[in-house]
Amino acid sequence: MNAVEKPSIADYRRHLLVCTGPRCTADGEAQTLFDNLGAIFKVAGLDQGYLRVKRSRVSCFAACRGGPILCVQPDGIWYYNVTPENLQRVVDQHLVGGLPVEDLIFHRS
Repeated sequence: MNAVEKPSIADYRRHLLVCTGPRCTADGEAQTLFDNLGAIFKVAGLDQGYLRVKRSRVSCFAACRGGPILCVQPDGIWYYNVTPENLQRVVDQHLVGGLPVEDLIFHRS
């Protein structure tokens, strides 16, 4: 019998989920945002240490309007209309500063 190796994940403060499904943004805009997050997180200091943010692609949130859509956990904050400029606001104000970007929130859980 082969033993299954237990996975490990480095500690993180928040988890950013990005919907990259085709119904949110048919032009691939959400995938481009996701692809740029590594560099954006590095510049903001979110790639390591106390403020580290883990990021994951999600294929569908079933909220198929107003994309790109992001969800910040464990905060339960859902953002819509996440253009590159709005993504930078979320990074600076929420992920670094701890204050949600109120005008981009469409749901809280």
